[in-house]
Amino acid sequence: MKVIYVLWLRQLKRYFRSRARIVGSLGQPLLFLLALGFGFGPIYTKAGGGNYIQFLAPGIIAMSILFTATFSGIEVLWDKQFGFLKEILVAPVSRLQIMVGRTLGGATVAVFQGTIVFFLSLIFGFRPTDLTLLPLALIFMVLIAVIFTALGTAIASFIEDMQGFQLIINFVIMPTFFLSGALFPIEGLPKTVAVVSSMNPLTYGVDALRGILISSARFGLITDLAVLLCVAAVIMAAGSYLFSRIQI
Repeated sequence: MKVIYVLWLRQLKRYFRSRARIVGSLGQPLLFLLALGFGFGPIYTKAGGGNYIQFLAPGIIAMSILFTATFSGIEVLWDKQFGFLKEILVAPVSRLQIMVGRTLGGATVAVFQGTIVFFLSLIFGFRPTDLTLLPLALIFMVLIAVIFTALGTAIASFIEDMQGFQLIINFVIMPTFFLSGALFPIEGLPKTVAVVSSMNPLTYGVDALRGILISSARFGLITDLAVLLCVAAVIMAAGSYLFSRIQI
């Protein structure tokens, strides 16, 4: 358990030491809230969809968690390059514990980032329907963060260079984001797109956050929770296996 705590704490220290990283990672969510929220808001309202900021904010919170969590895997490559990972791997501890520690650290950072975006969205006019449900929203934010931090770590486990990692991650997370229903309702999509969207774990994370924050869940919170728990277990298992095969 000690190694899990050490790796978790190390991830947090890395994040909070870099103010530029904190501020820079807020640029994309703010751009989406401003450009899309106020740009497409009138169109969305005229189409009978209601307040677009209300619809958009949960998706942008999920997006912030997705990007922060997945790109945390790049730290595995930094640790490979500077030798820290070798020191950890030769220690008499389970690689599963190392994987869990890194995942929890990256997930904590991602949830913190998502929380900041939530408070920023309030400035732009977003209003949760029931503040007492916010702790439940936090649980789903943690699940989203764990899934995509583990995914980023798993990908970084068999990649040797930064450029290759960034290319693969962008190839994975951009379709994941755009097909999650974060920016538009998934009802009425073409059948093929709807099937792909239903296989996307982020779809259920976004749906859960909308259900909690604005009482607008499509699948239901029980379904969302079950899917996210199953996906988290599978990706953690796959990530642990790939991480255990790292050659230093």
